Amino acid sequence: MKVFIVDDSKIVRDRLVILLSDLKKIEVIGQAKSTRQAIVAIRKLKPDVVILDIRMRDGNGIEVLANIKKDKSSSVIIMLTNYPYPQYRKKCLDAGANFFFDKSTEFEMVAKILEKMTATLKVEPPRPSRSAELTTKSSPRKRGRERG
Repeated sequence: MKVFIVDDSKIVRDRLVILLSDLKKIEVIGQAKSTRQAIVAIRKLKPDVVILDIRMRDGNGIEVLANIKKDKSSSVIIMLTNYPYPQYRKKCLDAGANFFFDKSTEFEMVAKILEKMTATLKVEPPRPSRSAELTTKSSPRKRGRERG
């Protein structure tokens, strides 16, 4: 699975590369520190997964997300941010992000999601609920009267 990282912080990019380096079937194929670099590289490299920061020096990850979706890319988008505010979460998920995580408390979730994706051999998971939980809860079907 090809992964592309977009974050203006070299420390965060390096930390992600280290985190993902131990995962089987995961290859970090590129990195970008700006929105312009990200858009050009993502179009060229066509990664399976893009890990995006929201705030960057020359723009934001939501712009990159919009460009990815405009290009009809099938990349799975993981938003990873220090700004986990509900309005950002909603805006990103509404724009087509598959996951939204807080860098401070959910950094390792990126690896867990990618492990789960490679274990099931799925490159594009079903879109998660707004809470972007790792597991989904299924409600048991009621027997007897079903509405349809």
